[in-house]
Amino acid sequence: MGNDVLLYSNLLLWVVVLALGAVVFGMIRQIGILHERVAPMGALTNDHGPEVGEMAPDMKVAGIDGELIRVGGAAANQKSRLLLFVSPTCPICKKLLPIAKSFAAGERLDVILVGDGDANEQRDMIAKHALQGIPYINSPQVGMTFQVGKLPYAILIDEDGVIRAKGLVNSREHLESLAIAKETGYGSIQAYLKARGYVKDDAQKEAA
Repeated sequence: MGNDVLLYSNLLLWVVVLALGAVVFGMIRQIGILHERVAPMGALTNDHGPEVGEMAPDMKVAGIDGELIRVGGAAANQKSRLLLFVSPTCPICKKLLPIAKSFAAGERLDVILVGDGDANEQRDMIAKHALQGIPYINSPQVGMTFQVGKLPYAILIDEDGVIRAKGLVNSREHLESLAIAKETGYGSIQAYLKARGYVKDDAQKEAA
């Protein structure tokens, strides 16, 4: 009798082990499918303002210290420009500032910071994050022209004054996606991945 109980216990244990193994295998398979279907996200774009591929509005706007800063047009030094819209009240913006400085140096980009608010708060942020020497516009004009609604937001303008990429950014990866978009000729990393078949549109998802 005792042997029968032991046998049944062992059989039940093996059934449980096999069931758990099947569950784990199913989870691993689903994780693999997700890795195939979920592509890395770059800077998230919006559908407002001047489009990628268009000439950036050519304007001269007063900097926070009164100097005129040119936003669009061809760059005299043949370098691309990164417009970075920030705010002293935006925690992500503050976190992104040193990352943006490092990124711009590595990519040989000129950075133009754009804010809109109390000048003293803007100056405190400049001093706290060692932004001296970086052109800083404190005016709603640029944000209204490019129709920027959320921060931090970045626009990459090439040496000829053409908008090459734009989008919401909150990490170095997002900033790097703008550079990749410029190099590949696509307006965003999402457009590049979609063209390569890594991201499916709604019709493709339904067909799948």
